[in-house]
Amino acid sequence: MLDSRWGRAGSVTGRRAKHGTGVPLCAVMSSSELPPAGHVQVDSRPALSSTDGNQNITEVDALDIRQTLDPALQYKMNHERRGVALVFNHERFFWKLKLPDRRGTFADRSNLERSLTDLGFEVRLFDDLRAGDVEQKLTEACKDDHSNADCFVCVFLSHGKDDHIYAFDEAIQIEAITDMFKGDRCPSLAGKPKIFIIQACRGDKHDDAILVHDAIDSRDESSVNETEVDAAGIYTLPAGADFLMCYSVAQGYYSHRDTLNGSWYIQDLCETLRKHGSSLEFTELLTVVNRKVSYRRVDRCRDISAIGKKQIPCFASMLTKKLYFYPKSK
Repeated sequence: MLDSRWGRAGSVTGRRAKHGTGVPLCAVMSSSELPPAGHVQVDSRPALSSTDGNQNITEVDALDIRQTLDPALQYKMNHERRGVALVFNHERFFWKLKLPDRRGTFADRSNLERSLTDLGFEVRLFDDLRAGDVEQKLTEACKDDHSNADCFVCVFLSHGKDDHIYAFDEAIQIEAITDMFKGDRCPSLAGKPKIFIIQACRGDKHDDAILVHDAIDSRDESSVNETEVDAAGIYTLPAGADFLMCYSVAQGYYSHRDTLNGSWYIQDLCETLRKHGSSLEFTELLTVVNRKVSYRRVDRCRDISAIGKKQIPCFASMLTKKLYFYPKSK
């Protein structure tokens, strides 16, 4: 029996998402209206080339502070294996949902497979699954024995709306997914990091560009920035420790994807993982990713109103310790 939050008729997800009502306003267009290759679509992928445009971003070199930290302040990451990473990739959707194909999502899929494998994860890839099949794969992972694993990762590449993510045929409540990996249902992951990465739209607004001074910000400029961050509140938080929720965009806003090279967020996340994944504390790494994505802007798009718009990712950490992905000994 499926959890009521998995979008069945009469369920909590009965915002009639699967019949088109409540469908995110994310650039819904017919196949004949799709932009030419290389254009940026709403909820599109980031390009691997030109991650920072012309911006000269100085990344803080990772300091090896592992030897100075109390081991009790760090998650134990020297188990026999790194753990499982599930990647649910959705390019096409049931026609009644009236959702556009997510061209370029396979670039994200490949990027994540490479980056997560390099970190030592056992990567399991799934494409265009129905909601029931998504639940089955999650249930199998929940029932796995993770005793000899460091952590767990789950990634969704899809369209989204507020606290829901779309499978092929209907929307799934994100909380229904995270609940499956709480300590009472997955005891072998209790006390271990559980990382969820959501690449999807989270609303129907674009983020306008503002002028920011790197040196000394005025009080007015600072308040503008803080207001944007406050408005980026996470709609759904899992009630439990050791969860880390990573979102490609702030609550209520569009996420952008390049039709050739993938979403901005996944592109910059994977690039930063390759450079600093084994040395930088993970929430610090996510902050670097936030900065890199924030320097991007839409240059080409069929939707003229999207030109010049920006994007800022966000994450909500319920981690209780520092998280380092130390290299695994061969």
